[in-house]
Amino acid sequence: MPASTPRRLTRRGLFVAATAAVGAVALSACSSDDSGLAEQADSADGKGYISGDGTVTEYREDERGEPVVFSGKLFTGEEVTGESLRGAPAVVNFWYAGCAPCRAEAPHLRALHDEFGDGVGFLGVNLRDERGTAEAFERNFGIDYPSIEDRAGGVLMDLSNFVPAQAVPTTLVLDPEGRVSARVLGQIDESVLRTLIDDVLPGGGSGSGDE
Repeated sequence: MPASTPRRLTRRGLFVAATAAVGAVALSACSSDDSGLAEQADSADGKGYISGDGTVTEYREDERGEPVVFSGKLFTGEEVTGESLRGAPAVVNFWYAGCAPCRAEAPHLRALHDEFGDGVGFLGVNLRDERGTAEAFERNFGIDYPSIEDRAGGVLMDLSNFVPAQAVPTTLVLDPEGRVSARVLGQIDESVLRTLIDDVLPGGGSGSGDE
């Protein structure tokens, strides 16, 4: 974990975008977020995922600690590591096909991937599906960035300091050094995630997505 407590989302632009899209988002610290998710995990509602409330946690540059370290294989068999994502910002999204918030956010992730192009890496981490199910989801939503098959939970375990167990979806933004600069618990808001990515782009700011 970073050496100090992650700061809550305070940038006015992000706050306005988040509240306009999802209402009054609870901008609570990491520890309270994870406690609430644990309570959902213990419930017996049978939905099969923990929904998260879209809470965004940003980490200042001096809070980010070491680059993330993980290793996993894509559905096509190629190995992907945390080190392979370094050199440019990256978005790592934990998902699976039966997760309703994952389906809701998929078009927005696709749009951001298309918008940022090769300047930002996008990687999915699929926690439950076999290859056929995952690929059907990707075809349906036009997702053309790769996903790791993580039914054994290896990548989830490697990133457990940032991704609560069973918190799906969760999205991490990595800076060019491979350190976590932001985390979204629950369904992303497109404009908020765009700004979080912009914040770690070299020089700051994308292109057509600037507001």
